[in-house]
Amino acid sequence: MTNRMVVGISGASGAIYGVRCLEMLRELGIETHLFISKSGVLTIEQELGVSVAGVKALADEVHAPGNIGAACASGSFQTLGMVVAPCSMRSLAEIACGVTSSLLTRSAEVVLKERRRLVLLAREAPLTNTHLKNMLAVSEMGGIVMPPVPAFYTHPKSLDEVVDHTVSRALDLFGLDTGKLKRWTGLQTTRPVSTTV
Repeated sequence: MTNRMVVGISGASGAIYGVRCLEMLRELGIETHLFISKSGVLTIEQELGVSVAGVKALADEVHAPGNIGAACASGSFQTLGMVVAPCSMRSLAEIACGVTSSLLTRSAEVVLKERRRLVLLAREAPLTNTHLKNMLAVSEMGGIVMPPVPAFYTHPKSLDEVVDHTVSRALDLFGLDTGKLKRWTGLQTTRPVSTTV
């Protein structure tokens, strides 16, 4: 089994999800192939105040957005799959419609056609009918649309804990255990719980 993951960072708000994904995959010893869209570069700089070079340094290999000849543009390039974190509505639309104007969306199409795991941390609110239809289309093709929704049952103490939980859940979908995921173990209460509906 391959030990390689494709990671896309598009221009939606939430660049921290992509960065934490790269950090966690590195901790797990997973080889990462990274694409950052042009808008993703702007979002990283705006939201995180870090250099894009520093983010790229977290990946084993970085591919230019327009390099359609990269290895990951081919189905013969074996991977565990691909995560797009965050996934903009434009990237979602291209993936849903099979329009591959960049290496990010071409790689997502390859993952789908090869029946590998594709997880999109779709980041937008509120959602239009078009957004919802595109999400359904991706889901019908075998992709997983996972909006980065916080899990408050974990009683997070910081934004970092919220981000770590979300990214750990996304990687869990690939069978990767980060060791940072607080799993639900059942209702915890000191009061009697009614069993009637």
